Amino acid sequence: MFLRSDSDLVGGGGAAALTYAMPARGGIAAVADRLRDIDWTPDLGARIGSLDWCRGAATCLALCTVTWMLGPSLNAPIIGAAPPPLTGQQWDEARAQSIAPLAWGAATGRRMAATDLVMPLAATPERPIVELTATIGSGDSFGGVLQRAGVGRTEAAQAADLVARAISLGDLKPGTRIELTLGRRPTKSVPRPLEHLAFRARFDLALAVKRVDGALTLDRQPIAIDRTPLRVRGRVGSSLYRSARAAGVPASIVETYIKALATRVSVGRDIGADDRFDLIVERERAATGEQRLGALAFAGLDRRGKDVALVRWTVDGRDQWLDSDGKGAHTTRAGGLPVAGRITSSFGPRRHPILGYTRMHAGIDIGARYGAPIHAATDGVVTFAGRNGGYGNFVRLKHSGGLTTAYGHMSRITVRVGAHVRAGQEIGKVGSTGLSTGPHVHYEVLRNGRPVNPNTLSIASVTQLSGSALRAFKARVSALRATVPDA
Repeated sequence: MFLRSDSDLVGGGGAAALTYAMPARGGIAAVADRLRDIDWTPDLGARIGSLDWCRGAATCLALCTVTWMLGPSLNAPIIGAAPPPLTGQQWDEARAQSIAPLAWGAATGRRMAATDLVMPLAATPERPIVELTATIGSGDSFGGVLQRAGVGRTEAAQAADLVARAISLGDLKPGTRIELTLGRRPTKSVPRPLEHLAFRARFDLALAVKRVDGALTLDRQPIAIDRTPLRVRGRVGSSLYRSARAAGVPASIVETYIKALATRVSVGRDIGADDRFDLIVERERAATGEQRLGALAFAGLDRRGKDVALVRWTVDGRDQWLDSDGKGAHTTRAGGLPVAGRITSSFGPRRHPILGYTRMHAGIDIGARYGAPIHAATDGVVTFAGRNGGYGNFVRLKHSGGLTTAYGHMSRITVRVGAHVRAGQEIGKVGSTGLSTGPHVHYEVLRNGRPVNPNTLSIASVTQLSGSALRAFKARVSALRATVPDA
């Protein structure tokens, strides 16, 4: 073979150059070659508007047209032939070769007729004992669960009375599993006798009812419990939440931990990747191997010399997070409103909308929807709750530091005189009682008996333990800090 460029091949002594050319094809073959070289399906996303693009668009349109012409008419119904249902012997034959659920009777498979070798039994033999499991459901009675399992009414009542001596039957939680053993019965017309019953009554107690010398007796099986708290420490890394979860701390505990830290530091701004979290959770470990976690007891954070150490402690019936000195966080309201709304009348002299003359307005009016909840500004004691002239339904709270707050025109009062309320607790509902032109709350703040502008006042409360309470708290802190972290 010679390339077209090989045109310098010459013979000796002025001989003519040798050339090679393909013979020309004509007719149908030439047309076929030309059609084969044409790209009928070019990329329609490139060179839009060119001759090649128009040829590709024409090809696409032609294919769509052919598809539409060959397809069925949109108005013509599509015939779906369905075989007739099987009946009689055909149905029996098909059913014998299928698989049916037990709930439908499971009458499948072939059955052979009895031969002369089959001998009928006079009676069906029973197992000497039956072992089964029953589960207490929501709203179930202990005796009713036993009766459903096959225990006779009398023995079920006896077993329930024995169990009630060790634990209140109402304290049994739904989902408790009861292991039962039923013995041999003399005839099929009577229930099987209860031979053995066992279940976990509490985390620290297992109970068993046994038959001894023909009588049912109760066997208490106390379970030793180790109440050493669980301590988990680790590096914060890129996410405090994810790092604590990766260390095995439950999600609810992590959320409580972050909320406790948020009372002292900004979780998003003040915590760095190299800081270390420190959690102590109440835990119970049974001698049988089970483990149960309780509430978060200690929330610590080691952060470059500005460590945070908070201990959960109950003060006046409410759990609070106190530092190692027994001091709680400040809870402050600076110009806060006791109800969600807008101020319709400010503090100071004003013309009364009903009486028509100017007088001192000793508080602010907050317009809100009828029935909206009204909240206490801070912790205090209810000194008045009832009807009070033009104020309508009226509540007065006494706070520490010589402060008093008052709330008027309520539609309903939800506290009583002498009750201790907490900051943010609901004390009533928005209304329009007394001298009022619409639903709102008249909110007053008095310091040592003199009214002050609520918008310029900051109310703060601090918890500080002292005396025996502080000593007990210090002992609790020392015990928690001595907890060794788990591996």
